Amino acid sequence: MKIRYMLLHAYGMGGTIRTVVNQATAMAEAGHDVEIVSVVRRRDEPQFAIDRRITLSALVDQRSGIEADSLARKVWRRARGKIVPYGEFAAEYFTERVESAVIDYVSGLRDGILVTTRPALNLISARRAPSGVIRVAQEHMNVASYHEAVREQIGRHYGAFDAIAVLTETSRREYHALVPGTPVVRIPNAVHMDGRKHSDQSNPLVIAVGRLVPQKGFDMLIPAFGAATREHPGWKLRIFGTGPSKERLQARIDEAGLGDRIRLMGRSNRIHEELAKASIYALSSRIEGLPMAMIEAMGHALPIVAFDCPTGPADVLTPGKDGVLVPPRDVDALGEALGRVMADRELRQRMGAAAAETAHGYTPHVVMPLWNDLFTDLAAGRPIGDGSRTAP
Repeated sequence: MKIRYMLLHAYGMGGTIRTVVNQATAMAEAGHDVEIVSVVRRRDEPQFAIDRRITLSALVDQRSGIEADSLARKVWRRARGKIVPYGEFAAEYFTERVESAVIDYVSGLRDGILVTTRPALNLISARRAPSGVIRVAQEHMNVASYHEAVREQIGRHYGAFDAIAVLTETSRREYHALVPGTPVVRIPNAVHMDGRKHSDQSNPLVIAVGRLVPQKGFDMLIPAFGAATREHPGWKLRIFGTGPSKERLQARIDEAGLGDRIRLMGRSNRIHEELAKASIYALSSRIEGLPMAMIEAMGHALPIVAFDCPTGPADVLTPGKDGVLVPPRDVDALGEALGRVMADRELRQRMGAAAAETAHGYTPHVVMPLWNDLFTDLAAGRPIGDGSRTAP
């Protein structure tokens, strides 16, 4: 079976890139003919290892340089494509040249399965891929996180897909309501758990992982943690990740006088060792798709303290069993929950053990056969019903 995965930038970093590479590897291991198509190429080598059985290609080579941000915005306004709507998170990538390259590639296909991985690519596939191609749209974000113009285009064009794959039950219901005539299936991303060392919850350390961007809500985690440590002064917070908000977050830490308790750690190649040393994982996001870093932390037997943001945490956690959920953006409630879990090692141990059990439902040996079964059913022309294709 020929399976083509299309990514915006397969040579970059990011959760979607990593999970798609993992899927492609699993499908190659299952004996399929697999290709990853990168719309743009801005690096010589991919950041994630690509299995030698997988063909990697790029449509637009931008290694010679791209415009500065301000110029890129002007160029995009002047020469943007016609399909990708304003408001798509990566819209500025899709100049007329880039969009045309995607359209030419997609419209030239004649068979196989095409898996597209973000709204811009999904919309091009829905509108330009020939009928002989089996089209699968992957959606890694919930509907509400998209601009109104993107939601309108999803409702108008996603009916052309043979299946829409989403990460959570909440997202499945949202997309089913928006595109009622198209099968919407829930298949979560897979997380490798082999060799994970479990935390013993003895180290007074809270950990958070993610891009330093507003979506991740670290600006709210800082005061919440500060409030919790008034009664638990021995605890530390370590935030791992890079991004444009670093200076603003550091200023918040300094202004709050928390420089001795909170550190921005940057990127780490040993993040699993860092997770095993911690005792609590904090998720302060404003929105999520499926919080992969949180699930990885659960694999290390870390209890979770999180905002009940749309979507993700509530689709994974059972409150009171493997974590604590508090109302979205309620900084006081987040601080109170952190303090409560900090104060009770027995609670951390009990929740951590349950978290590790939950995380095993997201391992590749559970998740990857679901993709193989979906593709096999689609290729055989069997009906694809709505619903979850996995147990978690």
